[in-house]
Amino acid sequence: MNEQLDINPKTSALLVLDLQRIILDGDAAPQNPAEKEALLSRNARLIAGARSAGMKVIYVRNGFRKGYPEVSSRNKSFSSIRQRDRFPDAAEGSQIHPTVAPLPDDIVITKHRVSAFYGTELDMILRSNGIDTLVLAGIATSRVVMSTLRYAADSDYSLFVAHDCCSDSDPDVHEIMIKKVFVRAGTMATADEILQVLSSKGRN
Repeated sequence: MNEQLDINPKTSALLVLDLQRIILDGDAAPQNPAEKEALLSRNARLIAGARSAGMKVIYVRNGFRKGYPEVSSRNKSFSSIRQRDRFPDAAEGSQIHPTVAPLPDDIVITKHRVSAFYGTELDMILRSNGIDTLVLAGIATSRVVMSTLRYAADSDYSLFVAHDCCSDSDPDVHEIMIKKVFVRAGTMATADEILQVLSSKGRN
């Protein structure tokens, strides 16, 4: 286990990023059904372990009002989302996958850009609750995970990435992000390694 893997549940939060039905049915998630089920299972175990340790679990999802007033015509990526009506806020596909669904007391952040921080109340919620450490999980590695990690690093959060709880449409890109890019900003670990640390901390 990584010697730097020291996570205090009381001052940490698990960010569950974009694990929505429509994304998990798309090409950012593993195309092999068994691999997709394994990815969801690892995320579910990590979420349960975080809750058991008394760690905050915060979900982040994409969602837009009718007519997509949050989307600028100058934004190439999100203009495409509007044209395809991809994330209407109340649609079934925009909801968190039931395997990793939030509980009533979990915080759910709805975002309108790639990063979990941009234009949302996430930073205020974290600081209001004394959170200085983040564990990131979700899809896609090269989009929401990368954007969120970069903003959080610049905001001086301590960072961990549960890399086997992340996925990308290009497995090679995922590996490059984890092994060569993210390591400059945070600590990479498996779900099991993080769970082992959290179980040793408990709710003490």
